[in-house]
Amino acid sequence: MLEKLFKLHDNKTSIKTEVIAGLTTFLAMAYILAVNPGMLSQTGMNEQGVFLATAISSGIACLLMGVLANYPVALAPGMGVNAFFTYTVCLTYGFSWQAALAAVFVSGLIFLFISVTGIRKHIINSIPKNLKLAIGAGIGFFIAFIGFKNAGMVVANPATFVGLGDFKDPTVLLSIIGIIITVILIARKVNGAVFFGIVLTAMIGIIMGAMGLVGVSAPLPTTPSGVFSLDLDFSLIGSFVQGFQELFSSSKVVLVIFSFLFVDFFDTAGTLVAIGNKIGLVNEAGEMKNIEKALLADSVGTVVGATLGTSTVTSFIESGSGVAAGGRTGLTAVVTGVCFFLSVLFYPLLGVVTSAVTAPSLIIVGVLMAQQLGQIEWDDFSVSVAAFITIITMILSYSISDGIAVGFLAYTIMQLASGKMKDIKWVVYVLDIIFIINFIV
Repeated sequence: MLEKLFKLHDNKTSIKTEVIAGLTTFLAMAYILAVNPGMLSQTGMNEQGVFLATAISSGIACLLMGVLANYPVALAPGMGVNAFFTYTVCLTYGFSWQAALAAVFVSGLIFLFISVTGIRKHIINSIPKNLKLAIGAGIGFFIAFIGFKNAGMVVANPATFVGLGDFKDPTVLLSIIGIIITVILIARKVNGAVFFGIVLTAMIGIIMGAMGLVGVSAPLPTTPSGVFSLDLDFSLIGSFVQGFQELFSSSKVVLVIFSFLFVDFFDTAGTLVAIGNKIGLVNEAGEMKNIEKALLADSVGTVVGATLGTSTVTSFIESGSGVAAGGRTGLTAVVTGVCFFLSVLFYPLLGVVTSAVTAPSLIIVGVLMAQQLGQIEWDDFSVSVAAFITIITMILSYSISDGIAVGFLAYTIMQLASGKMKDIKWVVYVLDIIFIINFIV
């Protein structure tokens, strides 16, 4: 049944490999189960209710992605868009969380429409091949930077913006140990090296915590309170409906919905392009195989997430960890989805998976994804400028979507300057206009 559904043999993989890859992806993105509730609770939402919504919506979206599209891509409420939800829409614009959820729901419906009609697929397939490669490599550098930041190896510096962290800090030491372990396992060609690197790093972290090194200790597993007695606050489910009137009575309604659309659309596009390039889902014409079903799963995930009570559900770039562990089919995503469902009952165990534990995997995955740089036509100056600007903007702006936007504009300018107007597809011009409007707004 699994062979027929996921075509394991055709993709040169096995059930064991896919399971390990799914577990690896889950561990790499498990932090969202702690970060998302903590962030959204600042808007007045029930933290444990958001945890449930995060876990359940992620599980559903992962299953859809795996079964419908057969992609090894996992989904969950996205980082960045949840910050926009909390700090901009609610805390700056003054919307209630119910209205913010209504905006997410509407943006999800729009995504669903443009996915079903093929508009979203056409846009993604219209991204020039070299720009796709640059986006993939740029995301690699971006998530490596996140890894260094989460590990404490890179910190804010008032004089130089960024600087090296304190290498005597136990969290930094644990991350360095994790990087060394993972690199050795990959060099020794160990299957599931990234996954085992996470496990071994977590075990060392527990030992270091027991030795009294503050910052890397993990709580012992306990029975989750409230799960079995069913005293959780389920009022979040469907409660965003009361926010529709507030949302559409505001002059900022178009801005809010467009911003959710913009961030999710191009974060998703960047993730799918990066993963697709890595595992051969992009054909010679630069089009991604089965992309319409992947986009459908992503869109439904957003609608389900908003209904349950969480910010936009999107494809996670941490899926690259599972791909690095050998994941090639939707079975990887299905395993990750099952893990999200199980986390509802066993979420205290996730305390072991700290940022110091996952940081090494993000850094190593960044290295693997950056290898796409070798396929970019660097000898073509018009291409190299656009590629470089895409990559550097992603890192320095701390935004995948902003990197893509600036990269598109740079690509168009360089192609026009080089007299290659005929090579630019009309979709690129339309997107350029949208990007410019977004930056002005």
